[in-house]
Order: sequence, then structure tokens, then C-alpha cells
Amino acid sequence: MGPALWLALGGLLGLAELLEGRLVREEEAGFGECDRFFYAGTPPAGLAAAAHVKICQRSGGAERFATLYSTRDRIPVYSAFRAARPAPLGSEQRWLVEPQIDDPSSNLEEVTEEADATTSANSLGGKQALNADYLGSDYERGQLYPFSLSGDSPTATFTLTNAAPMTPSFQKRWYMNLHSLMDRALTPQCGGGDELYILTGAVPSDLRVRGRVSVPEFVWLAACCAVPGGGWAMGFVQHPRDAEVIEDVMVKELEKLLPYNPQLFQNNCGETEQDTEKMKKILEVVNQVQEEERMVQSKGSARGTRSALLPPEPAGERSSLLGKLLGFIATPLIKLCQLIYSLAIGVLKYVVYFLWFVTKQVIHGIESSLYRLGSATISYFLTIGEELASIPWKVLKVVVRITRAILRILCCLLKVVCRVLGIPVRVLVDVATFPVYTIGAVPIVCQDIAVGLGGIISLLFDTAFGTMGGLFQAIFTVCKWIGYKMTFDNPGEL
Repeated sequence: MGPALWLALGGLLGLAELLEGRLVREEEAGFGECDRFFYAGTPPAGLAAAAHVKICQRSGGAERFATLYSTRDRIPVYSAFRAARPAPLGSEQRWLVEPQIDDPSSNLEEVTEEADATTSANSLGGKQALNADYLGSDYERGQLYPFSLSGDSPTATFTLTNAAPMTPSFQKRWYMNLHSLMDRALTPQCGGGDELYILTGAVPSDLRVRGRVSVPEFVWLAACCAVPGGGWAMGFVQHPRDAEVIEDVMVKELEKLLPYNPQLFQNNCGETEQDTEKMKKILEVVNQVQEEERMVQSKGSARGTRSALLPPEPAGERSSLLGKLLGFIATPLIKLCQLIYSLAIGVLKYVVYFLWFVTKQVIHGIESSLYRLGSATISYFLTIGEELASIPWKVLKVVVRITRAILRILCCLLKVVCRVLGIPVRVLVDVATFPVYTIGAVPIVCQDIAVGLGGIISLLFDTAFGTMGGLFQAIFTVCKWIGYKMTFDNPGEL
């Protein structure tokens, strides 16, 4: 495999990793450059989930707002923006998609039209909603961050990652209430809105449009005013049922209503320094907004007319029934083309990945072999070096041991000499004259032995003769006594 192919494969994967950096998972910290849309630069805590993707919404080369998007429900968890400014009325806008959600290797850095993304992104719609999901349904694409509050760049709000399914009546009530709250309550009570931080979100339900896009159970708004010495925090909930009006809640109560029980603002937007008087004024305006909403519902004026606050409809959506029918027919063909294109791109991508994997394995094997060879060589030389370095030490040890042995022998000899020199002269003379005395004493000893033997023999003869004499004397005495006895007993015979 040549160096050029190596560089090409490395470049492709490096580009994919670089582009993937714009979409980060919830467990990673912050939204990068879009952290400025959050109070104290800190996004809501406690919303970590594998299906949540952080998006820094850009348009025209600048950051416009931040969105935490759920790829499982295909609706935003929340959108965060700063002080709202009314957007100028202009030409119609087309709904855009975020190609990097489905294809992290896409080279598109900002939101784009769905038609353009189809030709440059793989598996488009696998993790996000598409325009076809709303086509022919009873739901509109309801913006959490409405275009009418987006200032001089409303284009960024027309992304499907900022939209959730809403019925036309609910969408109108939501936009109307947002504008009323922003214009009459939140912005005036926050010093003109320069330090006003807004979160708008949706809580998914089990109902889904075309089995893909979750319909919100309710939408919510949380506002934090960070004016020094006069700040406050408020929450609002809007249910889609027609009989329901927007509800005001404390931020802590709103957090309990949301999944995962998050913390929306750090330190609850400076809870210890909040201005209760401003909060009371906001609640008064909220009561007025609720009354107006009830009046609108009772008069039924929400039907039949389209408010200027609603996003303009693309020309394709104002078409007749025939246009919708053509759309139904064209959609499967478009999907089929998208599928074929996605399969081709997927096969090419997996081939490139496979080649890159094989290359990595070969490189890893070569690196392992070189590493082992280098390790063995270094170990061999280290062992030889250690042995060579230890030779002088071992020779020195042997010399020391020989010297110690010689010294021990000398000590033993000195001890023997000392002991020999320490023996008395008399003992030496006795030892020297011992043989002479021994030889001279032999005759005397023999004489003594002979005298002793003669005495023994004489003693034996004396003993024998004495014994026999005593025996004869005893016999003679007995016979003599018997003779006397017989004489006395028989005197006549005698």
C-alpha cells in the first residue's frame, strides 16, 4: 500500500473526526461557542442521555442559539437563546436539516436544505425529522425558538432540529403566548432583556407522527434574568389541549415536571438575590395573558385566519390537493433514490474503512514486531553489559576470599607456635626421658612379677597342706570321740 493511499485514508478519517466535533454528546461538557446562550455559561445539568446531541446552531458564519436534540424522539429537548428581538418580516423561509446528525463525516458545517443534504449526507433522516414526516399529517413544524423572536437572522430557526409537531391551533397559541410574555412581562422586567436567558423545550409523549417524530406532551419555557440586584427566574408550561391556558410555575416546580429532573439554571439563577416585586409584576401580566387566551378560545378566532407570528409557509405547502398527491407519489421515488445513493456511499465508506482497518492492522503488526525486536536487542545488550560490568567485582571478591583464607592459615600456624612455645621445659624433659626410665624399669618390673608369682605358688602350697592337715586333724578327733563313746557305753566288753 503506497504512501498516497495512506495519506488519503488518514485524511478522510481525520476530516470525519474534525466534523464530528461540532455535534457532541450530552455527557461532554458545554456547547463550545454557544455557551454564551446559557446563564453563567453553564447548560442545564442532569439531561445526560446517549440519544441527546448538542448542537451549536449557526447561520451566516455566526452562532445564533443552542439546541439539545433527541435523536430517539426526533424533536429538540430544549433550545436556548438570549434576549429576543422582533424579526423583520421578509420572504418565505425553507425548512433546513442538520446533516451531521445522521452523517458525522459530512462536509457541511451549517444547516442546509434537505435536497442539498440528500446528495451529500448518508442515511439522512435516520436520527432526525424530515419534511416528509410532516407532509399530509395534522401537525405543523412548531418552533421552540420562534423565528419572530430571532432578530436579524431568522433563517437559523427554520431548522427541523428546532421544531416539534404541533397542531395549528396549538402552534398559534404557543407563539402568541411567547410574544405576549416576552414583550409585556419578561423583557420589560429585565432591564430591556440584555441579561435575559431563555430556555424553551418539549416533553415527548408516546404519540408519534408517522411512527417517527414524537408529539410533545407539553412545551415549556424557563426564563432567567441576571440583572445584578434585581434578577429573577420564572417557568411556564403550555399543554396542547385547546381548553388549557399557559401556566406559570416556579423553576424548581418546572424541573420536577421534566424528565431526568434537571437543574435548568446554575444556582437556580441566583435564587438568594431574586427580586420578588418584579416576579409579582410578571405574574400580573401572566394573568392578563391567560385571560386573553381564554377569550380567544371562547370566540374561536384562532380558526380560519393565519397569524403574522406564525412562520411563513413554503410555496410547496400552499399547493392544492393535486400538489399533495404528486408529493405522495414523488416521495417514495425520492426515498428510493436516497436509499440507492446511501447504499452506494455506505458500501464505498465501508470499503475505505476496511482498507484503513487492514492497513492499521498491518502497521500495528509491524510496530509490534519492531518493538519486540528492539526490546529483545536492548535486553541482550543490557545483560551482556551487566555481566561485563560484574567481572571486576567478581574477581575482587575471589581475591578477597583467597586473602582471607591465607590469613586464616597464618593465624592457625601462629596459634600452634604460640602453644608449643608456651609448654614448660620440665614437661619437655620428662617427655624426653620417658623412654629411658621405661627401659630401665623393665628388669625391676620383671623381678617383681617373678617374686609375686613365687609368693602366689608358695601361698597355694601352704594353703593346700594346711587344709589337708586340718582335715586329718578333724577326722582323727571324730574317730577319737567315737572310741571314747563306745568305751563308756560298753565297759564290760572292754
